[in-house]
Amino acid sequence: MRAILIAWTLPGAIKTKSSAMAKMLYGQETSCGGGRYVYWRKGFLDDMPYVKLIRGAFIVRKEDSRKIVRFLEENEVVVSVREVVLTARDEIMLDTDRTNDDQ
Repeated sequence: MRAILIAWTLPGAIKTKSSAMAKMLYGQETSCGGGRYVYWRKGFLDDMPYVKLIRGAFIVRKEDSRKIVRFLEENEVVVSVREVVLTARDEIMLDTDRTNDDQ
């Protein structure tokens, strides 16, 4: 099976801007009340399967890639896109019946 590898960066950006983009994309576990209440702040990728390789690179299904690239480019992110052949494990991770909570 083939899928799309998306790598992104914010060249010249300060670390806080890059961190904010990562939170917008991947989501973030957040707590309040001194850690008593923990919740998930949703990210753009939370509604679609993906395999996160490193902070700035992940693999998605071909049918989701255009929407993701458009989102990144609208946020002034430099994007590189490549078609890749999946490993058996990656195929399982991108199964449409799974959610990212299962990863």
